[in-house]
Amino acid sequence: MRIEQLEYLQTVARLGSLRRAAEALHLSQPALSETVRNLERELGVDLLDRHRSGTRTSDAGRELLPHIAAVLEAVDRLRQAADHQHQVSRMVRLGTVHAATVPLLVPAVQDFRAAHPQTQVEVVTAQQVDIHRMLAEGSLDLGLVNYLTGDDLPPDLDSTQLLRGRPVVCLHPGSPLAAHSAVSTDALLREPLIVMRAGYVMHRYIHRLLRGRTPVFSYSTDGAEMGKLMVAEGLGATVLPDFSVIGDPLERHGVITWRPLADAEKDTEVVMAAERRRSGSSARAVHDLHDILLDRARLYRR
Repeated sequence: MRIEQLEYLQTVARLGSLRRAAEALHLSQPALSETVRNLERELGVDLLDRHRSGTRTSDAGRELLPHIAAVLEAVDRLRQAADHQHQVSRMVRLGTVHAATVPLLVPAVQDFRAAHPQTQVEVVTAQQVDIHRMLAEGSLDLGLVNYLTGDDLPPDLDSTQLLRGRPVVCLHPGSPLAAHSAVSTDALLREPLIVMRAGYVMHRYIHRLLRGRTPVFSYSTDGAEMGKLMVAEGLGATVLPDFSVIGDPLERHGVITWRPLADAEKDTEVVMAAERRRSGSSARAVHDLHDILLDRARLYRR
């Protein structure tokens, strides 16, 4: 059982319909319905009455609502107590996916260090699902994550867009592909391809781009930073958001370069977002680092 399942059911009961609850939670209605069904299966109780005319909380569901409210109130008190403890801490914990780090995060941390010389910054690299979990638990203060066009945003987190970019091919300057102004998918398949492991946004994008075709040879790695290092060593090419490559130290020093994808989906973008919990208060240092990330993103866009 997960806390968000209880929060979702409470929202359905408050608004009186799955459709209105899905809109309020920024979820698709099928996703919300499946989440509630999973909770029903776990509890062994039908929480909703489903009819052609609509969906309403069942009698059994209404009997359980006070208990659900009590659980959510207890969780909120726990978070408030943890927030109070964190107000006096001298560390900001930031989680980042691997494709959201060097060009934006490093200068932001440098700016933050100048403004908060006594506050440590702990940077945790992880997959997006783990960053969301740690933000919900309170073990992270901020998260940097990526989304593809059309992805749902988590309803329990505040998401602030930092950058929008296009997927590009990251290459060694000596690669034959670097002689072209753009790289087609067919040409990419003829070279060794460095792909992200399952669980990363760019893994999903590559799977969609290749449409079941396979390259002559491929490597699998945990994140963009290792992928770029492998490209720098001449092991192959990889596909990353342009903001993960342009301005990277390896690109600035001429050991990696990039080319646009000639046949990429025109409406597909990668969005980098800064995320934090909606509920609870944050230390001033967390707010400051969030604002510095926004400022650095504006500078990067220019």
